[in-house]
Amino acid sequence: MTRALVHANFRPFLDGQMPEGVEPVWYENDEEFAAKLSDVEVVWPDYLIRDSADAVLAKALEGANVLQWCSVMSSGVDWLPLASFRANGIALTNGAGLHAHSVAEFALLGMLSYNKKWGQIRDSQARHEWLDEAPGTGELLDARVLVIGAGEIGQRIRTLLEAFDAQVTMARRTPQGGDLGQDEWRARLGEFDWVVLIVPSTPETVGMFGKDELAAMKKGAALVNVARGEVLDQDALLEALRSGHLGGAYLDVTNPEPLPADHPLWDCPNVEMSMHCSGLAQSSLLRRASLRFLENLRRFQAGEDLVHRVDFDRGY
Repeated sequence: MTRALVHANFRPFLDGQMPEGVEPVWYENDEEFAAKLSDVEVVWPDYLIRDSADAVLAKALEGANVLQWCSVMSSGVDWLPLASFRANGIALTNGAGLHAHSVAEFALLGMLSYNKKWGQIRDSQARHEWLDEAPGTGELLDARVLVIGAGEIGQRIRTLLEAFDAQVTMARRTPQGGDLGQDEWRARLGEFDWVVLIVPSTPETVGMFGKDELAAMKKGAALVNVARGEVLDQDALLEALRSGHLGGAYLDVTNPEPLPADHPLWDCPNVEMSMHCSGLAQSSLLRRASLRFLENLRRFQAGEDLVHRVDFDRGY
C-alpha cells in the first residue's frame, strides 16, 4: 500500500479518486505534516509555511523514511530542499503550466494598465470626476517586447501579446528559431519597448537583471517581473525609475515578500504591483492540480515516468 500525505484542502477533489493501492493521509498544518512524514511514500507539501518548508522536509529526511516522490503545484521549487531530495533519490514534480493562463493574464493586465494609466481612471471614478482626455495613450500594437523565459508561462504571454499585434521576441537557455540565447539578449535590450521576466528561480538567475541590464534598456521602456523577486535588483530598479531612464515597471513579485510597508516601491508613481496574486487568482487551480496529481499517482503505481519531473541540475 502506498501512503500519500496531502493537505486537506485537496480532499474534495481526491476523495474516492485515488488509484487502487493508494491510501491518502491528510494534514492541516505544519505540525501534522511533520508528524506524519516519516512513513509515507508520497508527499504533497503545498500549504506548508514557505519559510519553514525547506527545514521541515530536510530534517525529516535526516532520519529513516520511505519517501520516494514529492509533488508540488508551484512552478518554482526553490523553497524545497533540493539537495536532500537528490541525495535521497526522491523524485520531485512541479506545477509547470498550471499557472500559465493566470500569470500571463496578470502580465498583460499590468502592461495594459500601465499603457492606459488605469489607476488614474479609477481614481477619477472614485472622485466622481469625468475625464475629458484619456490619461494614457500607450498601445501594445507594434510594441517590441522581449520575453525572457520561454517556458509554458512565457509562451502563453507571447500568445496573448501577439493577439494584440505586439512584436514578441523570446529569450531562452536553448534558443529555437528566432529566439535569443542566454548570452545574446543582453546585447539587444536597447531594441525593446518592454522586457518581461519569467525565468525560474535558480542560483544562476538570482540577480540576473541588475544595474547593467536596466541601463542597457531603451530609454522610456518598461519592465515586467512575473518571475521571482530575487531575479531583479530592486535598488537598481528604483534608481533607473527615479532617473527617468526607465518609464515604469509592473511587479507581481518583490524581494522580500511581503514587501515592508515603508519600502519605497510602494510610493513610486510609475510602479504597479499585484503582490504575487497572479498564480493564485484562478478558481480552477486546485481542481486542475489534483487531476495532475492523480495522473502522476497512476504513473507512480505503474512504474511509469512522472510528468513535469524536475531536473535537479537545472532547478526546474
